[in-house]
Amino acid sequence: MLSERQLFLRHIAQTSDAPMMLEIEKAAGVFLYDTSGKKYIDLISGISVSNIGHRHPAVIAAIEKQLSKYLHLMVYGEYIQSPQVQFAALLTSHLPANLDSVYFTNSGTEATEGAMKLAKRVTGRTEFISFLHSYHGHTQGALSIMGNEYWRRAFRPLIPGNQLLHFNRQESIDSITDATAAVIMEPVQAEAGVVLPAAGFLQQIRKRCNDTGTLLIFDEIQTGMGRTGSLFCFEQYGVVPDILLLAKALGGGMPLGAFIASAAHMHQLTHHPVLGHLTTFGGHPVSCAAGKAAMEVVLNEGLVNGISYRQNLFRQQLQHVSIKEFRSIGLLMALEFEDEVFCKKVVSSCIHSGVVTDWFLFAPQCMRLAPPLTISEEEIGQACESIIRAIREVSGIN
Repeated sequence: MLSERQLFLRHIAQTSDAPMMLEIEKAAGVFLYDTSGKKYIDLISGISVSNIGHRHPAVIAAIEKQLSKYLHLMVYGEYIQSPQVQFAALLTSHLPANLDSVYFTNSGTEATEGAMKLAKRVTGRTEFISFLHSYHGHTQGALSIMGNEYWRRAFRPLIPGNQLLHFNRQESIDSITDATAAVIMEPVQAEAGVVLPAAGFLQQIRKRCNDTGTLLIFDEIQTGMGRTGSLFCFEQYGVVPDILLLAKALGGGMPLGAFIASAAHMHQLTHHPVLGHLTTFGGHPVSCAAGKAAMEVVLNEGLVNGISYRQNLFRQQLQHVSIKEFRSIGLLMALEFEDEVFCKKVVSSCIHSGVVTDWFLFAPQCMRLAPPLTISEEEIGQACESIIRAIREVSGIN
């Protein structure tokens, strides 16, 4: 009889020749437990998904309540489903007035696809500008604007008419013209290893978009829902997008994404053609119920208020000569080492000792830290101690 491990490798489509292969039996709070009973501190939150920890009681209660009512009823937008309506109302009550219409999707990459279609429809243009080392998903449209050729070249030809520019450079701003449908960007580049915008860069992008009639799309799939120290990262920079992308933490651990724009823009999807964008399972009622509960936890428990303090705890305790740079915004953090080999050895050592970390797609020399926002001071101390021990082990330097 084949083991779960053997069945995993045989029947689950593999996307890497080195999967982590942790066989997790249960999860709660900031901890994962494997089938042998070993306990791990989860410092990546399923890649910024479990912002309020795993299986938060409020989320579980919301899921169970919705399960007792109904699951899928009808394709998107035909029936009035309370979980969708109530969550959209909550989201938009915490967003600027021009972001008042929510289109729920199943995932972040689907949010990207929907936003690209909407930008074409609103502007009548087809050109997109995105940035090197940006990540927006792996489907055909999202891949066409992804900021790294390594992941793109095997799947060409992709959607034409897109420009990949340098983040934080003036010449990139000048490239936005009246032929550009939208600039799509992460306000903080996550997969690049937490690269923050230079002073004034986002403001200048916003002004140039206004001057050329170009839409500005902020991809907050990783940075949204409190991760960076504000509910949405763009709030820290005083720049409001025309379209906002959310996913990952949006569903409280359930699959959910969204693109959000003005009702006037969204109305363009209702005609010529009718059903200009459609999904069967997007905005699933159980996912929306879970997402609303998770957002209420962030708001009601004041989690955003404690993020700066927790960030500083990590910064104070993670000090070693082998750490070349510590970049962070809230609880999205990157430890940069000398190279990819060193970083992956440290990551592997951490996992072996019971601390789950990872690296970044476009910065493999950097360790990813994105713990649940609920992580305690004691848990931070335990995790940092393990990380420093791993760095000492790999470097041979105390």
